[in-house]
Amino acid sequence: MTAPFYVSPEQLMKDRADFARKGIARGRSVVVMQYVDGILFVAENPSRALHKISEIYDRIGFAAVGRYNEFENLRIAGVRLADLRGYSYDRRDVTGRGLANAYAQTLGTIFSSGGEKPWEVELFVAELGDEARGDQIYRLMYDGSVADIQGHAVMGGQSEQVDAHLTEHHRDGLSLDEALALAVRALGQDASPARTIAAADLEVATLDRTRSQPRKFKRLGDDVVNAALQT
Repeated sequence: MTAPFYVSPEQLMKDRADFARKGIARGRSVVVMQYVDGILFVAENPSRALHKISEIYDRIGFAAVGRYNEFENLRIAGVRLADLRGYSYDRRDVTGRGLANAYAQTLGTIFSSGGEKPWEVELFVAELGDEARGDQIYRLMYDGSVADIQGHAVMGGQSEQVDAHLTEHHRDGLSLDEALALAVRALGQDASPARTIAAADLEVATLDRTRSQPRKFKRLGDDVVNAALQT
C-alpha cells in the first residue's frame, strides 16, 4: 500500500489562493469611487444582460469580478438576507457592514474547505451615508478577508495599473462627470498604450445622495456616460 501524497497546509492554502487570483485576473477591472454626491461604480462590461454591478437594498450597492455564476449566487443571497432583515426588523437595520460580514463568512468557509475549489470572485459592498463621511465601502477577497475602502479602489484584471492612475489623479469633491471620466481613463490603463473604452462597453451605476426616493441606486445609460466623457 502506497503512502498518501502529503501537501503541507501552507502550500495547500497558497495553491488555492493562486488558483483564485488567476481566475479573477482574467476578467476586466471594476472601479468604485466616492464623488461629491455619492458612490460611483464603473465596470468594463459590454453585456446588457449579465451585470457586474447591482442593487442589494435601498442604499446598498454590489459590484463583483470573477466567475459570473459564483458572484451571482452571492448577489442573490445578499438580496434575500437584506429583504429578510428589513422585513423582520427595520429597513435601516440592513447595513453594508452586516452584508460584508455575511459574505466574508461564506467566502472564508468555501476557501478553507477541502471539499470544493475556492470561488474565483472579489466583491465590493458599498453603503451610502446621509453625508459623505458616512459612506462605507468594503472590498471582499476570495478568501473572506475584508478591507475598508476610502476614496477609491479597483479589483479584477490588471488592477495595479488602474489603481496607480486613480491614486495619482483622484481628489476629494469630484463631480459625477469628473469621477466617471477619471474612472474610464483609469480602466484603459491596463494596456500599453492606454486604451479608449467606448460608452457602449461600460456598465455604470451610482448610489446618489440627491435622489428623493428611498432607493438610491441608479444605472446610467450610454447617453449620460457619453456626455460625461466628452466634457
